[in-house]
Amino acid sequence: MIYLLTVNYYSTYLIARLIKSIPATQDIPHQIIVVNNSADDKKLKNIHTKSLQILNAETNLGFGNACNLGLNWIYDRNPNAIVWIINPDTYLPENTLEKVPSLFNVHPELSIIGTLICTLAGDIWFAGGHFIPQLGAILSTDLLSSHPEATYIPCDWVSGCSLLLNLHHFQTCPQFDPAYFLYYEDFDFCRRYAMEGHQIAITSQLAVIHQPSSITNRNITQKFKHSTYSYLLTLERYTSQAVLFLRFWRLFLHALILLMIKPQTALGKLAGISSYLRRAI
Repeated sequence: MIYLLTVNYYSTYLIARLIKSIPATQDIPHQIIVVNNSADDKKLKNIHTKSLQILNAETNLGFGNACNLGLNWIYDRNPNAIVWIINPDTYLPENTLEKVPSLFNVHPELSIIGTLICTLAGDIWFAGGHFIPQLGAILSTDLLSSHPEATYIPCDWVSGCSLLLNLHHFQTCPQFDPAYFLYYEDFDFCRRYAMEGHQIAITSQLAVIHQPSSITNRNITQKFKHSTYSYLLTLERYTSQAVLFLRFWRLFLHALILLMIKPQTALGKLAGISSYLRRAI
């Protein structure tokens, strides 16, 4: 069974498009799980499809915590399932779902698989993640173009925009860290489970079409608040104090410069820095 897990935050029209791209076939057993982070979004009830299960959160849990709600629901019912965590602002190209079972049958050693992510224009948006702890560099790198014949390439992290889990490899239900409300929770997720010995890879066998930031760009200040806080938290966990110190001050000075040019972005960054400092103290 394949469970496609997505999170709704006032994005019913995007989820409808995603569901429309998933074939209503009985040949590939699947279920669509939507965690509703916007309890007053009544439009979600208008989506009708046989395989849809809606899990209502009482409040906006953030991305990672909402995924945890869905993961727990799935794991309780089928601890050997394949879970495809997928953003609502994506959709599947034709004949995509049918490739999932064979990929895991041929490569059962993989615990976490990221897919190729392309923009509406056909450009590559994500094709692998690389991490350089000595520099605190969390990089999105095209690992697939240089290995066109490879089914998959091992990598440091993959994007939570489109990420598949083989639950069979996890002795307990895999979880995102609740300390992350939004951004970098996928990086932390991958690094934690990599340290436990789980294999992480990016594959070109699966792809999604993505409309970047179609949801988060609705509120620029909140976007940069969450991304800044999560970035600093991630540096604290996975780099040295020296790297954290240098990147913190560079981020702070950059935010001050942006106050006159992009005030919403600057205020978001400063709010994120403030939240991080309050937590650290």
